[in-house]
Amino acid sequence: MGARVIQPNVGPNIQKEKEIVKEMIELYCRKKHHRDTLCKECLDLKNYAFLRLSFCRFGEDKTACSNCTVHCYKQVYREKMKVVMRYSGPWMLLYHPIYSVKHLLNR
Repeated sequence: MGARVIQPNVGPNIQKEKEIVKEMIELYCRKKHHRDTLCKECLDLKNYAFLRLSFCRFGEDKTACSNCTVHCYKQVYREKMKVVMRYSGPWMLLYHPIYSVKHLLNR
């Protein structure tokens, strides 16, 4: 018997989450690192977040990560994401109000 292959989740809720995370990281990098494109550190964080979202055990039923009982991020990435979200959250209301509302409704 072969090993079980886990397929990544590509459903609409996960795709929305990825889009919101991408926007938050891009906003953070643009404001804090003064870059038009993602720096290496922010690109690494975005790729890690996308990977975790793609293989979230809750799939389309996932809630906001802050409310999750399973912390799937490594500690270093969890801390980085907290910093990004704390900084970008208020700015998202100005730059991406629709994403902000969608994210708040997902809590």
